[in-house]
Amino acid sequence: MKEEILKRLKNGIIVSCQPDEVGLFSDVKFIVEFSVAAEFGGAVAIRTEGVENIKAVKSKVKIPVIGLIKGKYPDGSVLITPDSDSVKKIIEAGADIVAVDVTSRDKRFEFFREIREAYKDKILMADISTFEEGIRSAELGADLVATTLAGYTPYTRYSFKKYEPDFELVHKLAALLNIPIIAEGRIWTVEQVRKMFELGAYAVVIGSAITRPRLIVQRFVEEIKKMRE
Repeated sequence: MKEEILKRLKNGIIVSCQPDEVGLFSDVKFIVEFSVAAEFGGAVAIRTEGVENIKAVKSKVKIPVIGLIKGKYPDGSVLITPDSDSVKKIIEAGADIVAVDVTSRDKRFEFFREIREAYKDKILMADISTFEEGIRSAELGADLVATTLAGYTPYTRYSFKKYEPDFELVHKLAALLNIPIIAEGRIWTVEQVRKMFELGAYAVVIGSAITRPRLIVQRFVEEIKKMRE
């Protein structure tokens, strides 16, 4: 079962359908419509957050669903799937893959070891931010490693330009690990997607460039302003 689901992701586009951070498109009906549209467009999987959204999306699409629940670290930064109860809820909601923060913060390695042991038959995706975290995640039994958090942890936050993916991280992980490497984070163009696959990405996640109209408009406006400067 695991292998069948993973094969469906290979060389494909995964679309992240989640509510906008400022509250736009937060109703489950919008998440479902984005997801269905993505499936019609050829996406190989949907990544979404929250029990209600996972259930609703799973009931409407035929492609795999990657589920997560957001929590927070003490400093206010996002914590992806914070505890065992969250993992259980994601699985019960029907997600095919569970995304989990596996960074060097707050004993996350120990947590991932525990849930790997508890859910041996489930597909666990490790969301990481550095090369070392990716290697450790694979050692702990991750089925996939995703670069979701590169540039979003306190120790990587200022390492990248606003619209610049971490090409180097994907390349290094893909060259060393024998499990699928999922490229995610600040991917905005077809050219960037093509380069990720050339560097060895197994699949590519696109979020804001597809499901954040506010940010899409903002990017066009920023470029126009640059032209006038």
